[in-house]
Amino acid sequence: MSIHKILSILLEYPTEEMRRHHFEIRRRAAADLDDAGLKRIDAFLSYAGSIDLIDLQAEYVQTFDQTPEHSLHLTHHVFGEDKARGPALIDLSELYRRHGLEIGTNELPDYLPLILEFTDQIPAAEACRFLADAGKVLEVLTANLERSGSPWANLLHVVVSLCGDAAPLVCGEVGAGEPAACVAPCGGEIQ
Repeated sequence: MSIHKILSILLEYPTEEMRRHHFEIRRRAAADLDDAGLKRIDAFLSYAGSIDLIDLQAEYVQTFDQTPEHSLHLTHHVFGEDKARGPALIDLSELYRRHGLEIGTNELPDYLPLILEFTDQIPAAEACRFLADAGKVLEVLTANLERSGSPWANLLHVVVSLCGDAAPLVCGEVGAGEPAACVAPCGGEIQ
């Protein structure tokens, strides 16, 4: 399990299963992260294990579902509720489908845990370039969470640091047969 998959799991709605496996999650994260990243994972896991699950779940809903500037739906930060968001979501869905990632009908393709699941399935260099396209949005989201004192800010710091200063995608680089324009995780096409 790569750090992309680990972060995807940790950024999902908290479950008892996630909490039961926190030692395994930490062990696997240690294989992929430097000390600074691992300290952030440890801080989140420590917090998540220190409060009742129902309270953690309520905090998750308050943080991500009821506070728009904390939304894990990345196109929301670019388009808000504008109808231009629709084509961006369709483009992401089609990209996932071309790479064999089937998404449920109850989830939007710009949901950060789903994006991390996708980047877990493509080569590391491509994953970094794909995430680099969302870099500005991820940095703003991280800063918003940090300002609010959210424990999930630790996880977003790790997401932002995953690829360092990777360059954004160049058209056609995500797998063979891609169209002339690339799909950005925050919506729209990269020309």
